[in-house]
Amino acid sequence: MSDNGGATVHTPVTHHGEQAVQRRVGEGGPRHGSPMFGPRIPPGHGEFLAGCRMVVLGSVDGTGAVWATLLTGERGFARPLDETSLAVAALPAQGDPLRQALEETRPGGLLVLDPERARRVRFNGPVRREGEGLLMRTEQVLRNCAKYIQQREPLPDGPARVPARSGSGTGLTAEQRRWIARCDTFFVASHSPAHGADASHRGGRPGFVTVDGERHLSWPDYRGNSFYMTFGNLELDARCGLLFVDWESGHTLQVTGECHVDWQDRSAPGARRTVHFTVHGVTETQHATRLRWRLAAYSSSNP
Repeated sequence: MSDNGGATVHTPVTHHGEQAVQRRVGEGGPRHGSPMFGPRIPPGHGEFLAGCRMVVLGSVDGTGAVWATLLTGERGFARPLDETSLAVAALPAQGDPLRQALEETRPGGLLVLDPERARRVRFNGPVRREGEGLLMRTEQVLRNCAKYIQQREPLPDGPARVPARSGSGTGLTAEQRRWIARCDTFFVASHSPAHGADASHRGGRPGFVTVDGERHLSWPDYRGNSFYMTFGNLELDARCGLLFVDWESGHTLQVTGECHVDWQDRSAPGARRTVHFTVHGVTETQHATRLRWRLAAYSSSNP
């Protein structure tokens, strides 16, 4: 940020990872990267944020591992405070890898998702704990298209239960592998030390994520918006985190590890490339949210 005659001017930072990926795949313009996304929260984005009941947060723990976690509440639990800051009246559950990490200011990526209307908005910037919630100062705000978002109908909330970490380790159990193999949606958090964190969405038909043992996953990457914010971060730092949600039970599965992109592998239907993920850590939480959803329709964009 700089000050120009009393007016705040946003000075974007060149993202060399995004630029490198766009040059590799031959997409983007002469000004590669995504610097056009500024820190201001437009009124429409703020209203969308305040109307949603779930957000996905991506950040890093004290060891540098990247994690994605689910935060939920009543409508209005996440809301803008002004044009460049927002508050979330929720914290990661006890035992969540990001719970303690957010006692300090961390890079954060916040993905706000409305499964019923198949809409999403992203807010990126420093985040920290503030009382019993989180406070973010926005540096990038952008709305994504609805591609690959499965439409889901809300069901009555489940019973109020204390979230409980039911398992953690360095590999996936047999049941966790089955969970991932039948999923149609997951979330990915990435981080670049110079550019902060980001949380994004991935969707496809059940089975689009391949599980190869307890330490390896892969999935096809489909045509997107050409900004390559996730891949841009991964170009500079291979560490990332995945979040899988059981929409009917409210359980979550968090996985941290490293990604490798095979830019030539287009073997899966609709694939532009294939992403390989090596598992380093796993955390499963029972009753992470009271929200319940029923699948209404798969995205028409799914291959």
